[in-house]
Amino acid sequence: MPIIQALDRALKIIDLFDDQNKELKITEISELINLHKSTVHSLLKTLKLHDYIDQDEESGKYRLGMRLVEKGQLVLQGLDIRGTARPHLSRLSELTGQTAHLVVLDRAEGVYIDKVEGEKAVIRYSRIGRRVPLHSSAVGKVLAAFQPPGMLAKLMKGYSFNRHTPLTIVDEEAFMAEIAKVKEEGIGYDREENEPGVRCAAVPVFDHSGHAVASVSISTLVSHVDEAKLSEFVTLLLEEARQISVQLGYRSWASHV
Repeated sequence: MPIIQALDRALKIIDLFDDQNKELKITEISELINLHKSTVHSLLKTLKLHDYIDQDEESGKYRLGMRLVEKGQLVLQGLDIRGTARPHLSRLSELTGQTAHLVVLDRAEGVYIDKVEGEKAVIRYSRIGRRVPLHSSAVGKVLAAFQPPGMLAKLMKGYSFNRHTPLTIVDEEAFMAEIAKVKEEGIGYDREENEPGVRCAAVPVFDHSGHAVASVSISTLVSHVDEAKLSEFVTLLLEEARQISVQLGYRSWASHV
């Protein structure tokens, strides 16, 4: 199927902006997507016209526009699971004092679609819309573990096992062994594998058809929460995830977890 080149290029420009590149000069954009500045300027002008790109008047740098916020909210509103899970995230956060997250699978990454900050939480790296690796995060391991074999094979094709800390799993064989354990136990852990000093636990959420549609997690600091306390939190985590799944029409929780 043929693609529309101008649209493809415009979308590539939008994709350049992330946590590390919140603002970019036109020369930087030109170099990153290997296009002449005049072509990039025309694309940026069109994106600005529709408010998908904004430009700082003083620095001349470009950034994402407010239209993306508007469209993003529409996407989030269309995710019924978010509204269903929200009270349970709040309860988890209230009971544990930690930050609770709701994450869904998108291609070969997890994406935070909701979070509730805990009163005792000091972890601030997560945000709604941020992506998280499958191999180094508790939610990622859960989302991978409960995929059908064919889908898991697709996710692993060409997957990059980037090292984030000395404890990160960095090869497919070790990862497959890890997620087999996650599927058996129904719980995924990130023990300082994604962020130093941060320990997380996650469990799956199932829909009416029995598919794992999301993962719920809590994030803790190793210095504040020991393994015994984390185990207590996991009991709460399992119960809230079970209730979310039931509300989504799932009826066979015991067969999975």
